[in-house]
Amino acid sequence: MKTYLAKKGEIETRFLLFDAAEVPLGRMAVVIANALRGKDQPTYTPHIDTGANVIVINAEKAIFTGNKEEGKIYQTFSGYRGGQKEYNVKAIRETHPERLVQLAVWGMMPHGRLGRAQYRKLKVYAGAEHPHEAQNPEKVTL
Repeated sequence: MKTYLAKKGEIETRFLLFDAAEVPLGRMAVVIANALRGKDQPTYTPHIDTGANVIVINAEKAIFTGNKEEGKIYQTFSGYRGGQKEYNVKAIRETHPERLVQLAVWGMMPHGRLGRAQYRKLKVYAGAEHPHEAQNPEKVTL
């Protein structure tokens, strides 16, 4: 027996649709990261992008368990002195709710060249509408 390794020309692109409404963000991010990497497929190859294109809708309705809505802190740093800023989940949800899903998924992706290429296939929308109807995405339930 030889181990099967996928080639670039053999990979079929899939489109998956996730609805983030009333779903814990961390549990959903794990499934999304595995779909982006292709680890949910039997043809998974570590050095080839075998993942799917993922569309996430209703990002503003994703839930956090416990006291994370006020207690969880996201930090950014501009590189200048005094350039560190802190935001809680409530502040991010009011301005850019799709960023919560993006940050959760990015933390679960490999931070190399291949991981960045796979992460670019993630499209997140705050509302229920998305412009990818022509791709006929298959809906994934959690």
